[in-house]
Amino acid sequence: MYQPPPPQSTLHESRTAQTSAAHLLPTLNSLKSSNPSLKLLDVGSGSGTISISFAQLLPLGHVTGIDINASIIPRARANADSAGVKNISFQQGSIFALPFEDESFDVVFCHQVLIHIPNPWEGLKEMVRVTRKGGIVAVKEGDYVSECVWPEMEGLEKFHGLMEGVMRAGGGEPGAGRRLVNWAMRAGVERERVVGSWSAQSYSTAEERKVLGEFLSLLQCVLREC
Repeated sequence: MYQPPPPQSTLHESRTAQTSAAHLLPTLNSLKSSNPSLKLLDVGSGSGTISISFAQLLPLGHVTGIDINASIIPRARANADSAGVKNISFQQGSIFALPFEDESFDVVFCHQVLIHIPNPWEGLKEMVRVTRKGGIVAVKEGDYVSECVWPEMEGLEKFHGLMEGVMRAGGGEPGAGRRLVNWAMRAGVERERVVGSWSAQSYSTAEERKVLGEFLSLLQCVLREC
């Protein structure tokens, strides 16, 4: 009997274009009005929930999700099948060597990817390369350094410091959000073409705290196994 691939954390699979790409949606709707057949690439698509919601917003277009982790691709495909979304495909690949020709996509997007990798501007160069002239590269990254927790519980503070260290040890940058304009310029994009914005997210309701707590517990288990 077929067994569907296991889910990622509830936190990851609750992400959609509406919650994780609100900065892009007005531009996406504007582009769609003149070209309903947009091609969008989601880099670091994970289990595909953001990619799937993009595909639902672009019923006449096509969305491609790509992720370095080959084992997550079946989960993304299963999620798309469950949602009844057909105008989407998923494949394995690296942000540093995207397996697409120059100018293949109208929109290229990533969320919480650059924060984890060394030399993120090299990944941005690839994203720019596969974007057509007149297209959009949209990036959203967290700024873990500015995250705050209340009440200031000792255990959470220690865990926060541990996660910063894990990110840096892997070559990432916990303060990614504040560096995006600089990274775009290092990728060769002219400053006047870069538009910056920011948003804040909180976990204050009982359900939000539950979801975040489950995610942190999962991270703790992974770190202990390591």
